[in-house]
Amino acid sequence: MAAPSQVQAELLGSRPPLRDRAFRLALFISLTIGVVTLAVLIAYVTIKGWPRLNSTLWTNMPSIRRPERAGAQSAITGTLWVIGFTALFALPTGILAALHLEEFSKPNGRFQRLVEVNIQNLAAVPSIVYGILGLAFFARALALGQSVITASLTLSLLILPIVIISTREALRAVPRNIRDGSLALGATEWQTAYRQTLPAAIPGIATGVILALSRAIGEAAPLLLLGAVTFITFNPTGPLSGYTTLPIQIFNWTKDSREEFQILASATIVLLLVLLLAMNFAALLIRNRTQKRW
Repeated sequence: MAAPSQVQAELLGSRPPLRDRAFRLALFISLTIGVVTLAVLIAYVTIKGWPRLNSTLWTNMPSIRRPERAGAQSAITGTLWVIGFTALFALPTGILAALHLEEFSKPNGRFQRLVEVNIQNLAAVPSIVYGILGLAFFARALALGQSVITASLTLSLLILPIVIISTREALRAVPRNIRDGSLALGATEWQTAYRQTLPAAIPGIATGVILALSRAIGEAAPLLLLGAVTFITFNPTGPLSGYTTLPIQIFNWTKDSREEFQILASATIVLLLVLLLAMNFAALLIRNRTQKRW
């Protein structure tokens, strides 16, 4: 028979241990610090850049002599060129590599384990290392120079591990009975992967892809090593053209001591944040509209 004190504790309910409450409090404090810091930074750059958040920011070219009329049109266009080619190189390669690793290769093979370890290690490599690799191989060894194609290939290497890992996780989330049912009906492994597994994994793949491209848009360190031009007054005309991007343009303006350029840099930061938030919102929208419940 249970003691009266034990029965009373079960009826009234016992409070969580002190260690659990302290841990939850530490988590809440950490979350609060992160959210408040982010809100303060966004509010600061928005207030400072508000006078330049108008159409001249994306319709005018950069200018050194007239900062009040300067814009970031060349940086916006250059960013679109670089990200477009980055997606062209990284997405098919990453998705097909993940499909092969997850659906066709031997699960416990030595080569499989070697590739998985290297992909996970490459995902943690600092972006500046990819910039050094791109400078040595793409810019100099292949003689591509300081061009859009050089930046795109370098950023493709940067986000390729992220695309592969996110695609593999999306493929793993597809129930095994869908594959088994397709194979039982006479479909080949390739037909099963192409018509059943891959379409079912599209929500997770799209989310990972957009998040990977969002990281590529915000990169400045590897592009600085590659020699991205910090001041140009023209838009790129092709893959071998000179270019600049929004992070590089922001870096260039923040170095200038004149207050007008500081305001212009803050406005461009807000523009870049809006672009990143739009891409993340698109990822959530795609996932919610295409996600299936198994």
